[in-house]
Formats: sequence, structure tokens, C-alpha cells
Amino acid sequence: MSGHSKWKTNKGKKTIADAKKGATYTKVIKEITAAAREGGGNTDTNIRLRSAVARAREANMPSDNVKIAIKRGTGEMPGIVYETVMYEAYGPCGVAIMIEALTDNKNRSTAEIRNIMSKKNANMAGAGSVSWIFTKKGYFLIDKSQAKEEDLMSFVLDAGAEDFKSDDKNYEIITSIQDFEKIKQAFVEKGITCQDAELTMIPASTIKVAGNDAKQVLALIDALQEHDDVQEVYANFDIPDEILEEAASEA
Repeated sequence: MSGHSKWKTNKGKKTIADAKKGATYTKVIKEITAAAREGGGNTDTNIRLRSAVARAREANMPSDNVKIAIKRGTGEMPGIVYETVMYEAYGPCGVAIMIEALTDNKNRSTAEIRNIMSKKNANMAGAGSVSWIFTKKGYFLIDKSQAKEEDLMSFVLDAGAEDFKSDDKNYEIITSIQDFEKIKQAFVEKGITCQDAELTMIPASTIKVAGNDAKQVLALIDALQEHDDVQEVYANFDIPDEILEEAASEA
């Protein structure tokens, strides 16, 4: 269960609170603009935009910034046009990686991301080499203090969740894209707070990585996520919790 989604959650707690907030704002604004351009400015009908606006609220972004980003996306205000680019790669130990970027210069972004990989023992892969491993799903991470396992399992499965897992500290719930908002609202109504609630890419299989190999993988993911054009990085590693927590605290 110790995978990339939990790593993102641990990193996110620190990232939003520290000096990287400016970079977080920039990435969220890009996502809001692209989502509005793709599916319109109504969060009721545009699930990608609704998710991006939720991220903006979590990062305490001013509402005026959100409104301006939406208007730039819909064409009501002038702004830069961003192109969505997906990169596929293999990292240390054969870890499969999907990189989602928003850029106004694809050639520049591709060259820079390729350079990061060459420095971090990773390689670009051809289209389709990695993407088949991942499926777009809804994902929730909930601390065990929020509910009893049997009660929560019964509740989420009745609500339409596809999968439920637990470890010593957390519950993980996987949903279809269509049921994500419904189950998210159900948690709100039940008074359950989620550590993470997002649309993400879930791998069909994972690769166990530990020791120095795990540190190499996490260093690569960090370097990719720090690039200005990279919105999301998805990977199929399975790294022990203690290594994830140690790396997140040191970041």
C-alpha cells in the first residue's frame, strides 16, 4: 500500500506550508486555465476544473486569482495558451513513470525534462510503453482515527467505491472518476476529513523498492515535480512507509 499517492500526501503537507507556495500557486493557476479552456468555466459540469479549484482552496489561493485564471482559460481575458503534454519514462529499478506537463513551449519542456532524467538514472519511454499500466481513478487517503474500519468499509462500498485498503495508520479508497465527487460529498456529510482526495493515475501493478534504490527513485520524483511545467508525476513504486516519512521530513 506504500505507494506514490501516500508520498505525495506527505510531501504536500510540507510543500504548501513552506517557501514553495509561489510555485504551487503557479502550477495550480496553469491547471485551472487549461481545465477551463478544455471544458469551460463551470465547475458544476467540468470535473477537471472543479478538482483544480479545490486544490487552489487547499493552498489558500485568493479567490480573485482563481477567477482570473478561469477567465483566461475561457478566453474572457487574454493570457498564455498552455498545451498538455504527457511523458512516459522508466526510473531506477524499472519504476514506471507518467509525467503530466502544461507548457507554452513543448520543445523546451521536453529537453529540460529529458535532462533531469539523464541526471537521475531514468530514461524517456515511447508512447504507450508506460501508460497502459495506469488508469485514471478517484483516490482518498483517510487517517484511521476518523472512523472504525468495518464501519468505513461498509459505508464507502455502499456509496460505490471500487476498492478499500488499510494499513496501521490509514485507509485508502479507490473510486471511478464518475463516483469521485459523490463519495467526496458523502465524507463531508459524515464529518470525515480526508488527508488526500484527488483524481489520480492508479497503477495496475507496483514495484517494491527499498534502501538506496528508494532514495534514488524519490530524488527523481522530487526533481521532476520541482520543474515549473510539471503538474503531476505518477509512479508505480512501492516503498516502505518509514522511508517515505523520512524522505518527506528531510525535503
